[in-house]
Amino acid sequence: MNAANRLTPYLFLAPAAIIMVIALLYPLGYMVYGSFRDWNPAQALSETEFVGLRNYIYLWNEAAFRESLGVTLKFAFFCVAFELILGVGLALLLDRKLRGMSILRTLFILPMMIAPVVVGLMWRYMYHPTVGTFNRWLEAIGIDGIDWLGRKALMSVIIADIWQWTPFIFILALAALQSLPRSALEAARIDGATPWQLIWHIKLPLMMPVLIVTALLRLIDAFKVLEVILVMTEGGPGLSTEIVALRISRTAVEFRELGVAAAMSNYLLILLMILTIGMFAFTRLQELRATRAAKIIQQEG
Repeated sequence: MNAANRLTPYLFLAPAAIIMVIALLYPLGYMVYGSFRDWNPAQALSETEFVGLRNYIYLWNEAAFRESLGVTLKFAFFCVAFELILGVGLALLLDRKLRGMSILRTLFILPMMIAPVVVGLMWRYMYHPTVGTFNRWLEAIGIDGIDWLGRKALMSVIIADIWQWTPFIFILALAALQSLPRSALEAARIDGATPWQLIWHIKLPLMMPVLIVTALLRLIDAFKVLEVILVMTEGGPGLSTEIVALRISRTAVEFRELGVAAAMSNYLLILLMILTIGMFAFTRLQELRATRAAKIIQQEG
């Protein structure tokens, strides 16, 4: 192979690489650089004062930021956990040939097609203490209404997110189920495996790589939720529903502290990178275990 042939793939990749550098790395570098400056919207970045790690140290010691980070972790964990349980459960339930199944599947994915602002407004009105749907149902059966957007605000926001994004898990889990090797399932049935044994020992282990990537995508998105919470609770009452994304927006727009907001964004980026690396490492470990088990079976056979 001559030099021209070796360079051809890189020449085709060059435009995409250039766009990636301009569209991704430059804004990221701009944010990292700004996090080390005393920066407000009235200044160009070149006019700002270098303050080193002061913004990071300030955030590390700020109680409000730590509380927002705790709210973010709770919100992301409960949302993703329940969405996985419900989404995978629905996929297992609907992975069969039934009349009208295509229509039913279409109805399940409708919530994720709705704009986040509309979702926030819709659930805010349903949670209304006097005219909201939920409290009217409770009063109809003789139960006092609940202050959904008060003491139960975080739970209410989590329910809204689960309603909107469970279909995302459902679609990917159903696709993973339908792509499973039928030979493995048939062999397990011939050996006398029950439906529950098929799920726990065959289907879920084979679906695990897809489920881990799906959970990672939803986890990243849950850390960045803004519109639904902003419309429903505006982060209140107090800081009970103020996730880090909302605090970053407030710090930049209301408090006009762009350097602090940039440092906060970098903290969130580092946390997401740690979670991403951890989940991919877990996936790799599972693959190695499966490969080792297959080799042992072959040797014994």
